[in-house]
Amino acid sequence: MSSAVSPEAVNTAAAPAPVGPYNQAVKAGGLLFCSGQIALDPASGVLVGAGDVEAETRQVLANLTAVLGEAGLTPAAVVRTTVFLVDLADFAAVNALYATCFDGGVAPARACVQVAALPKGARVEIDCIALLPG
Repeated sequence: MSSAVSPEAVNTAAAPAPVGPYNQAVKAGGLLFCSGQIALDPASGVLVGAGDVEAETRQVLANLTAVLGEAGLTPAAVVRTTVFLVDLADFAAVNALYATCFDGGVAPARACVQVAALPKGARVEIDCIALLPG
């Protein structure tokens, strides 16, 4: 069966291992569904940034880009994201870095929400959905 019918897991050592029972991404129905990424260093599994939301955001976007790359995609293939922030006061800083990642083509549709907490004490998490070729 093709990946358009049967879900297919996508995982890479270039992004942090999941912290729970899930995959970094799943291909299904012509789409790639990327799990939320926080600012974990892929090699050590340690949260980077020491509370600096800009440093965290850079790592989050690098992690997402690595997962997309494992599926043969770039951020230009992303059609939808969700940004989770512990503090909406960080919106402008996160948004500025986000814009540099998703600047190729049509900007993805997006939701941004404030949450009470994120895993490992992270300040930002981003997930996405991307179109697979073909």
